Amino acid sequence: MSETKKIDVNSLYAILLREVENDSVQEIDPKLYINIAEFLGNLKSQDFDGIESKITSSLAKMISEMTTLLLKIRIEKAIQSKPIDYSNLLDEERFVLDSEDEMRQRKETVLSATLNGRLKLLETVAENHRSRSVVVRFLKPIDQIVGTDLHTYGPFDAEDVATLPFENALALIAKKVASKISWED
Repeated sequence: MSETKKIDVNSLYAILLREVENDSVQEIDPKLYINIAEFLGNLKSQDFDGIESKITSSLAKMISEMTTLLLKIRIEKAIQSKPIDYSNLLDEERFVLDSEDEMRQRKETVLSATLNGRLKLLETVAENHRSRSVVVRFLKPIDQIVGTDLHTYGPFDAEDVATLPFENALALIAKKVASKISWED
């Protein structure tokens, strides 16, 4: 599909319907998710009152639900095909499937190391996981802390961003003092 089309409810519904009616992942506009994001961004930026506001909100909800369903269906179809056929998948969908592949590889590494008595590999995997860093955005001010790596961090104000040891970041996220920032944000 070489031509890029603007998205609307009817065209998105037609794409979703075609995807549901076919067993294989269908070819769609490579810019579909970008077009949907642009459409929703424009829709949500309009400042309407009364009934127009309710209509705009309902339209945004409908587009969001159809997009969620479309992505879910396409990913599930791709996962079920063995081997995965990437030919009609969009880059955003491939991004999702990459994490599936990485999870499978990690599971195989742990299982293989366990079943083959490779203690050193298991220790390395565990240590690498514990010692990894996480980028967080602070939601509240916090005094200086000592990380699990024995380095000091902070103090931090609300909206500050920092890279912290995994365990410390998890604790702060659980206490709702910080939120995780992924590179996609």
